[in-house]
Amino acid sequence: MGAVPTIASLPLFPLRTVLLPGATLGLRVFEPRYLDLVRECGRNASGFGICLILQGEEVGAPATPAAFGTEARIEDFGTGEDGLLTLRVRGARRFHVNRTRVRDNGLLVGEVEWRAAGDADPVRPQHGLLSTMLQSLLDRVGGEYAQAPPSSFDDPDWVSWRLAELLPLTDTQRQQLLQDDDPHARLDQLLALLS
Repeated sequence: MGAVPTIASLPLFPLRTVLLPGATLGLRVFEPRYLDLVRECGRNASGFGICLILQGEEVGAPATPAAFGTEARIEDFGTGEDGLLTLRVRGARRFHVNRTRVRDNGLLVGEVEWRAAGDADPVRPQHGLLSTMLQSLLDRVGGEYAQAPPSSFDDPDWVSWRLAELLPLTDTQRQQLLQDDDPHARLDQLLALLS
């Protein structure tokens, strides 16, 4: 098996929200360009990129996306009561968009560089309170992460993404966290936001 390429072509779905690695998001799809995107992902067993919209709208002319985003993998699909396609996607790898182009159908495609996952160092002592807070939060709200193994709470990548997902942060704050490659620096940012 060869190495995974660090540069790839990825169809983009700009939204007014930030998808974080490991998080889920529900989407309603009705524009032809995004229906084409879903078909392409199904044929190729591939994902697509979700980026925060910096300028423009979710529908109509292609919006200007943030330079950092998250690959979305389709987990489930169906049809809503209104007859529109619904998707449940989960955030996978982070990426940086080097350049974009627009296909004839209006779909934005990015040349992206995959960002490496965080280091394998455990949560540092100064961030232990954040792990404890996350455990307490999950004990209260339940959900899919409530049964996470204890080792997850020692993984700075996982802890930072789950806190960024669950805390009442703005999309701008989540985007700033998404742009940081260092999970310990993300935990520092979260501490600063909480103080």
